[in-house]
Amino acid sequence: MNYLFSLRRLMAVILKEGVQMRRDRLTFAMMLGVPLLQLVLFGFAINSDPKNLPAALVTTTQDHYSRAMVTAMEMTGYYRFDHIVKSAKEAEDLIKAGTVSFVVTIPSDFPRRVQRGDHPQILIEADATDPSVASGAISTLSTVAAQALLREQSAEAQAAQQSASALDVIVHRLYNPSGITQYNIVPGLLGVILQLTMVMMTAMALTRETERGTMENLLAMPATPMEIMLGKVLPYLTVGAVQVVVVLTAARFMFGVPFVGSLTLLLTGTLIFVLALVLLGYTFSTMARTQMQAMQLTFFFFLPSLLLSGFMFPYRGMPPWAQLLGEIFPLTHFIRVIRAVMLKGADARIIAGELVALVLFVVIFAALALLRFRRTLD
Repeated sequence: MNYLFSLRRLMAVILKEGVQMRRDRLTFAMMLGVPLLQLVLFGFAINSDPKNLPAALVTTTQDHYSRAMVTAMEMTGYYRFDHIVKSAKEAEDLIKAGTVSFVVTIPSDFPRRVQRGDHPQILIEADATDPSVASGAISTLSTVAAQALLREQSAEAQAAQQSASALDVIVHRLYNPSGITQYNIVPGLLGVILQLTMVMMTAMALTRETERGTMENLLAMPATPMEIMLGKVLPYLTVGAVQVVVVLTAARFMFGVPFVGSLTLLLTGTLIFVLALVLLGYTFSTMARTQMQAMQLTFFFFLPSLLLSGFMFPYRGMPPWAQLLGEIFPLTHFIRVIRAVMLKGADARIIAGELVALVLFVVIFAALALLRFRRTLD
C-alpha cells in the first residue's frame, strides 16, 4: 500500500465531499442562511436605545401649556402619543398589557398652577420591566419639559425662569422601580429554555426512528397519524413541566423575582406554549431526514425567535418590519404573558390576545404536522 501523499487521492476525497454537500441541501442552505440572517437582524433590527415608544396621555384639558409638554416630549424622539385616555384605569390596563411603555398624566389644574407659579406637576409612569427601555426616555425628560414650559410663559424672563425651575416631573418606574435586570431576564429565560429543548427533542422524534430503522415497525402499527403524533409529543410535556418548576423556583428563591399574578393563569399559558413547541418540533421531524437536519432546522428557527421576541433586545426598539416578523414566533407572545403575569399581576382579560395567539400556533402546527406525516418511507 502506498502511504505517500497523493494529489489524485486528495482530489478524489474533495470531489466526494463536494457531491455529499450538494446532496445535503439543507446543510448548505444553513451555511449561507445563518450568516445572512445574523447580518440582517443585527445590522437593521437590533437597537439597544429604542425610540418612538408608544405612550398614553391622561388629561382633561387642552390648554397650550399641556400641548407644549406633549410636543416637547414627542420632539425628543422617545415618545409617541397614540393613546389619549380619560381615566387612570384605562391607562393602567394599557401599560399592563404592554400596549404602551409610558403613561403621561397632566392634571386638570396644570395651566392654573403654571400661571400662578405654584409648582406645576406632571406624572410619568414608565413600564420598567425592561430597564433599558425606560432609562433613555426618562433621563432627559426634566430638562425638556422645563424648557418647553419656559417657552410658553408670557411673563417676564425672571418670573418665567422661576416658574420653570418650579416644574416638578414625577417619575414612577412601575413593576421594577430599582431597575433590576434579573426581573426582566429570568422570566423570559423560561420561554427560551423551553423553546430550545422542547423543539429540539421533538424534532428528532421521527428522524430517530428512520435512522435506527424502526420506522417500518411504527408504520405497521394500527395507529392513525393523530395517535402517532400525540404518542410522540405528549411524553415531552412531562419534561417541560419539570423545567417549568425548576426555573420558576429558582426565579423566586434564588433571584428574588416577584410573583404578583395568578399561578394558575401562568401555568395555563405555559401549557399552551409548550404544546405549540412540541408540535412545531414534530413538524420539523416530518421535514428532516436525519437528526442533524432536525437540529439545523431547530437552530434556524431559534436564532431569529431569540433576537426578535424582546428577550435580549427591546421589542419596541426594532423597526416596524422586525416587530411584525417577531409576531410570528410563539416565544414573543409567551414572554409578554409571563412578564405581564409575574411582574404586573395581569389577569386573563389583559393577556387574552396573547393566549389566543398561542392557541392559534397550536392549531396551525398540529395541522402542518398531520398534513406532512408520511405513512410510508417514500
